[in-house]
This record gives sequence, structure tokens and C-alpha cells, in this order.
Amino acid sequence: MAEKRLKIIQMLPELNSGGVERGTLEIGKYLVGKGHDSIVISAGGRLVNELETEGSRHIRLQVASKSPMTIKSSFSLKKIIEDERPDILHLRSRVPAWVAYLALKMIEPEKRPSVVTTFHGFHSVNPYSAIMASGEIVIAVSRIISEHISECYGTKRNIRIVPRGVDVSCFSADAVSEERKNAVRKQWQIDDSHSPLIMLPARFTRLKGQELFIKALSELKDKPWTAVFVGDHHENPHYVSELVSLASSYGIKDRMIFGGFVSDMPAALSICDVAVSSSVRPEAFGRTAVEAMAMERPVVVPRIGGFEETVLDGITGLLYRPGDSSCLSECLGLLLSSAEKRSQMGIAGRNRVKRYFTLDRMCRKTEEAYFTAISKKMKKNG
Repeated sequence: MAEKRLKIIQMLPELNSGGVERGTLEIGKYLVGKGHDSIVISAGGRLVNELETEGSRHIRLQVASKSPMTIKSSFSLKKIIEDERPDILHLRSRVPAWVAYLALKMIEPEKRPSVVTTFHGFHSVNPYSAIMASGEIVIAVSRIISEHISECYGTKRNIRIVPRGVDVSCFSADAVSEERKNAVRKQWQIDDSHSPLIMLPARFTRLKGQELFIKALSELKDKPWTAVFVGDHHENPHYVSELVSLASSYGIKDRMIFGGFVSDMPAALSICDVAVSSSVRPEAFGRTAVEAMAMERPVVVPRIGGFEETVLDGITGLLYRPGDSSCLSECLGLLLSSAEKRSQMGIAGRNRVKRYFTLDRMCRKTEEAYFTAISKKMKKNG
């Protein structure tokens, strides 16, 4: 079975930016490298070119909107499945999953592909979200997500925990050239005078807690630092304006940089001294922290969600009480005061990533899940 060449269709709403999108590309590239046929169905986005360059095929289909009109896509998907005859349909989001559910209902059971779903986050618990627990195999990106699925949907036997992974050959301090570092410095308009540099990589949404981060920084005025927010600030300009006003009220606006979208995250992390998450709700996994650890950067993250599984408090970074700006400020202060501590935690962090959170491990575990799903379907059909 493990030597069989598979045809895999992954489905997600769009291919713009984010952890789900990046994971889809990573699995696609791995599958192509292993000789499998990789197809991705989405409404499109900026990552389509990269996906196709790496050998996957992309089929554009409207599966991003919750509009009733999206249901019509199920008829198109039915035809795609009948034409392509995939072994696996890997569903990564709820709207695509419902489109797939309706399409599969129109196909004879023996001609349907095996279904694998991935829980990327803490979906609201309701019948709409329950579709994500319906696969032959349900992938959970962390132990806490596995527990969430089990408790809320009564599914246990078909859950596989597959932590997200980082390409440690790409996310490596030794692999980043000075030219790449300078390109990011130029984008951010900074130099060595801005050191130490604290980076918060996150989408601009209140759930990511940028306000909490700013409040924590306001308590560190007596220390040298520059803070950079990495993320597309054009997606939520009103919220960014609020953040600028908040920073101004604390008198720290001039020490903050809105760095915009960064395509070279290894280079961005390599010029930073500390990486932070200020999320106010549990993260399912917390990929940005693992990427920073791979780059030998200490992390400061809230003691909630997947961070408790990836970050070792006092060893690879520091965990603070969720929503507590003073506690976050204290943790930042400790790291800003000791380059030696930052270095020790950075080395420990990379070692932890290489042991538990590599991209290769994630891809292999996902491939194993595909074969298991096919085996389960074969047994079910006798």
C-alpha cells in the first residue's frame, strides 16, 4: 500500500496567506516529490503560482464564501471528482467540506474517494462545524485540538495528531545570507540602532492582541527596543489606526514599525532578537513560535492552546498569563536584559523543533494518514 502512487485533492477556501495555506503548499510539494499526483482546489490567491511551480495542479472553484450560491460549486466538484478519480479528498475548511459533502452525495459510494479532514482551529461547536469530524481520518494539529474534537464530537478512533512542521533547512540561521537580511532591513527602514528588535508576526485582528503587546511595551520605556509588527496592515486599516493612536497615547509610537507582509520570514526572524505572540484566544498550534524557535530566537507566548505543547517555559522561551500585559512586559524585560539568556533559549528552541516539529515529520505523518484512510475505506467496503 505504501508504494502505491496516490492522487490527492486538497480543498481550502483561498490561497493567499496564512498557516492553512502554507501547510497546503508544503504537503503538495512533498506529495509531488514522492511521486504522487497533487491537486489543490480553491478560489485562488497570491500563492497559486508558487503552488504550480512546485508541481501541483490548481483548479479554481468558488469554495470560499458562505453564500448559498457557493452550493452550486458542488455540481462542478462532482464532475472534477468523476474526471480526476482521486484516492483522497483532503478537506481543510468548513465551506469546502460542505461543498464536498454535497458533491459526494451525488456520486455512487464505491466511486467516492476517501475523505481526510484537518481541524486547524477551535471551530464553534455546532452542526455546521461537525462536518470537519466526518472524515475517515480526522487530523488534529495539536493534542489540545484532538481533545477538542473528542469532547465536542465524540470522535476518537479516527483522530490522528499531526503537529505542523517547519522546514529546518530553510528556517536556519546559517541559511540566511546578509543580502536577504539587508532586504528586510530596507523594507522596514531600520539599522543596528533599532536593536534589540522585538517582532510580533500576526494578522491584524483583535484576536491577535496587538493592543496587549503595545500596553506591555509601554511598561518598558526605560529599556532600549524597537517593535515591529509583521503582517499585511492594509487588510484592516481601521484597526491599525487604532493601534497607532494607542501607541501615541503611551508615547512609544516612534519605537514601532508596521513592517507589512514579509515573504522571507527566515530573514525577518534572523534580524530580530525576540519573537512574540499576544493572542488573546488559544492558538490551535502557534506556527510562528515554532518558526522563531527554528531560527534560534527565544519566544514569549501566552500560556494557552498549542503554545503549551511547543514552548518549554524557561528553556525555549517564556510563557505568560493570557491577557496580562504586566506579565508579558516582565517576560520581555527579562529577555531584553540578557543576550546570553536569549542565545541559550534560541539554541534549545532549535533543538526542540528538529526533534518534534519538522516539516518532513508533518508530511510523512500526513501521507500515513492518507494510506490509513484508504485502508479503512477498503475494509468498510469489504
